[in-house]
Amino acid sequence: MAMLEVKDIEVYYGVIRALKGISFEVNQGEVIALIGANGAGKTTTLHTLTGLLKAKSGSIIFEGKDITKVPAHKIVEMGIAHVPEGRRVFSQLSVYENLKMGAYTRKDKNEIAESLKMVYSRFPRLEERKNQSAGTLSGGEQQMLAMGRALMSHPKMIVMDEPSMGLSPIFVNEIFDIIEKISAGGTTVLLVEQNAKKALSIADRAYVLETGNITLDGDAKVLMNDERIKKAYLGE
Repeated sequence: MAMLEVKDIEVYYGVIRALKGISFEVNQGEVIALIGANGAGKTTTLHTLTGLLKAKSGSIIFEGKDITKVPAHKIVEMGIAHVPEGRRVFSQLSVYENLKMGAYTRKDKNEIAESLKMVYSRFPRLEERKNQSAGTLSGGEQQMLAMGRALMSHPKMIVMDEPSMGLSPIFVNEIFDIIEKISAGGTTVLLVEQNAKKALSIADRAYVLETGNITLDGDAKVLMNDERIKKAYLGE
């Protein structure tokens, strides 16, 4: 059984049908890429999975439980963490305070301390800047903070929305290296990313979303060599 099963999800913004009955699945331990042009419905998909938007029809099953109508904070408790587009760090709070916010659903102080150690070992720059306010960090450092904050909830699955957006090429490479390490550490990853080449290079499988429909899916390496993908998303 898949870790996450999305079945025939429809989502509306008023009268506009943003997702038109999409279905896909994510298996435990996979990196899944969701690629598509702006406005294809990628962020809407993630917001629906994590309880920020409600589906009009269809179902979302996570580890055998129906989470279609479960509120966002409960979904975090169940093990899905969300790294939102645009990072959304608390700019007035320190790096350390931002990270502690990621653990708000957890009670065991020793386990939280262990998670903090793990995040600092994965992102040494965050430890160096732990007392700085998050708003003073560079874009790449804020992205690391957003990822670190999500990991503080000790998720089984992490969904990331455009983690490379607006970053310099050096930071893009660093962020993708970190995503691979998160996956190697046993956390399942669902990745929405405009940089299709980078996303496909680290993904196991991928789904292509076009105007609210999934139009292609398959092994990421195979899709990388698909002429339609090359033409539409890889600039080849």
